[in-house]
Amino acid sequence: MEEKTWYDIFIDLLHEKFPKNAQLTQEMMTLLCLEREATYRRLRKDVSFTAVEVIKLATAWNISLDEILGVYSGQVPFQMFPYNHLNPSIADIDNFQQSVRALDHLRTAINSEYMEVCNRFPRPLYIDFINIYRFNVFSWAYQYTNNEEFKKLFSKIVIPYNSYVELERYKKNIVHVKNTNFIFDELIFDYFVNNVRYFHEVMAITDEEKELIKKELYSLLDYMMEIAKKGRYPETFNKVSMYISQLNIDTNYSYYYTDKLKLCRIHAFGTFDITSRDAEMVANFKTWMNLKKRSAIQISEVNEKKRVEFFAAQRKIIDSL
Repeated sequence: MEEKTWYDIFIDLLHEKFPKNAQLTQEMMTLLCLEREATYRRLRKDVSFTAVEVIKLATAWNISLDEILGVYSGQVPFQMFPYNHLNPSIADIDNFQQSVRALDHLRTAINSEYMEVCNRFPRPLYIDFINIYRFNVFSWAYQYTNNEEFKKLFSKIVIPYNSYVELERYKKNIVHVKNTNFIFDELIFDYFVNNVRYFHEVMAITDEEKELIKKELYSLLDYMMEIAKKGRYPETFNKVSMYISQLNIDTNYSYYYTDKLKLCRIHAFGTFDITSRDAEMVANFKTWMNLKKRSAIQISEVNEKKRVEFFAAQRKIIDSL
């Protein structure tokens, strides 16, 4: 089998960013100020990208030198994508769109995997509940922004339309993963409810807003119970396994693994993702995260007693809000 050159790898990475040829062509034309035929020639490898064009594409689309050259430098490349949830820039929206559209192929991927170990609600489960999502953004704004308007009141949090569109697309994609695993910290609802209670006590959240969040927490719990009982997403019937960790979990971390996308993530500062596509690191994540099952109890499909006990306890926590 002929070994791929760095140029072949670079072309493959471009197609990973934009799996649809028409979209890739249009984005390249815009970024490099090229005519359509000139773009086609580069993608067909009839004409080579210039060094400046490679740098422009790699910088704009967050492609690392290690990825392009296919070399191991002795260091694992991680990238962080800070996203302004309240007033996203054009670059923020573009990066968000790219990351969501990279998951479009989950709809047809045969052996896709997703796993998340979490002490906060995992994005695939809560993304449909807009007030829970708004609260997470509010909590992030309160702790990590200097905008006093957003820091003071939950009512000021409005999700931009462009972000909302991508969130809906993300949800439609993620439920198509063929095999998903979640490992929850046993106190996952405790942590969230305690945060809501704090902001309510300092009058950043009104009684009415607290009740809206509480109502969605019940709905989220019902959704999780439905998944746990059947061991499948109700939308697609794809496999989902849920576990409760017997050890505390310090933060959320996850991985995607498909034929086209191998990515691991550490969730930092409430809402940001620190990611790596390094093949060895993704393989390590898979190993480390699956080892967490040794100190966890499965509650999906099997162990009905533990499942009923866990969800009954979470309902009492929500009741206390």
